[in-house]
Amino acid sequence: MITELIQEPQSCQQAGVPRNLLQDLALKILYLNGELSLHELAGHLRLSPAVIDELFQRLRKDQLCEVRSLTAGIHNITTTSQGKTRALELLALNQYTGPAPVTLEDYKSRIRQQSIRDTVISPSDVESSFRHLVLSQETLTQIGTAAVSGTSIFIYGPPGTGKTAIAETLPSLYQDAVWIPYAVEVDGQIITLFDAAVHRPVDGAPSEDQDSRWVWCKRPRIVSGGELTIEMLDLQFNPVTKFYAAPLQMKANNGVLLIDDFGRQRMRPEEMLNRWIVPLDRRIDFLTLSGGKKFEIPFDLFVVFATNLDPAVLADDAFLRRIPYKIEINDPSEEEFRELFKMMAPKLGFEYRDEAVTYLLETHYYPIKRSMRCCQPRDLLTQIRNMCLYEGAPLEMTHDAMDFAVDNYFAVM
Repeated sequence: MITELIQEPQSCQQAGVPRNLLQDLALKILYLNGELSLHELAGHLRLSPAVIDELFQRLRKDQLCEVRSLTAGIHNITTTSQGKTRALELLALNQYTGPAPVTLEDYKSRIRQQSIRDTVISPSDVESSFRHLVLSQETLTQIGTAAVSGTSIFIYGPPGTGKTAIAETLPSLYQDAVWIPYAVEVDGQIITLFDAAVHRPVDGAPSEDQDSRWVWCKRPRIVSGGELTIEMLDLQFNPVTKFYAAPLQMKANNGVLLIDDFGRQRMRPEEMLNRWIVPLDRRIDFLTLSGGKKFEIPFDLFVVFATNLDPAVLADDAFLRRIPYKIEINDPSEEEFRELFKMMAPKLGFEYRDEAVTYLLETHYYPIKRSMRCCQPRDLLTQIRNMCLYEGAPLEMTHDAMDFAVDNYFAVM
């Protein structure tokens, strides 16, 4: 899906953000680099030559910069002594020196244009993405229906049944790209948004004239587990650099946010549920600057909650009602358990032997009514593989190897 493009601004007015903010940003970048050509300054700010020339003329008029030399018709400029003093004052107020930000209104408009709810997902897409897992047709249909909604889903069930594997596969259903800004300006404050750790740029942006303050990326995929805190869901103000970083849900807009091991975070589940009950219902979120100003942003993301705990214990009916899709993942059947062994064996270098799995079940499962879990074929075969590698023996699914793996794996289980 290619959304409507925003053309590269040709003036400070078209850029939308206050000209003084762009001028101050240019001066800080120039001071820290010592000397830059106007072309290099444009690269730092991700702005057109026309906008850079407008900023340069203003800085020179205010005696904050001067021309050092001329190369191939392009000015090389540096700060004056007055410009250095002013740059130091600005850096004391705000140390942001990245690409020029976009306006909040442009950001909100773009998020709505490339909504995750407008993506097209078919049964064949789901079957292709989840072909490495053994899932029933009913479960695949539930997953596909939830993904098409672009809202939220609760995946729950006993440990080891494949919930995390399902949740981590969900983002692969969304194969298109979206625009993500480097930063957003709100009330004169800068919020950094593009994060190289979670946003994956895609080669071949749709247009050379596209506003370079936006990055063409795969739809975001953000995973958070037990380390999640309530503070990570609000703007992160750095008291040293004095600018903001976007919260997790803002970075995940137009993409997928996976909350793994829900209920085991460093905060009570009620705190998260209370924080998100409005965003999940109304698809908007409210953030607050340090001065107390509140502003609204879209909450356009597919939220995936994965947990081993009972959802009815974690959340009340009011919250669960706002998560329209709930999938319980139970233990595999014997047929599915064998299929998992058959799938994992060649991946780990084994020739699959159904007779060895029969021995495993009849010796170590059925007599003591041990539960079969989706993770166990992989884990048991890994135990056998490591033993064979240690002993220099061929990789074989033998009875003795199965006994060894079970003794190790289930020692305290």
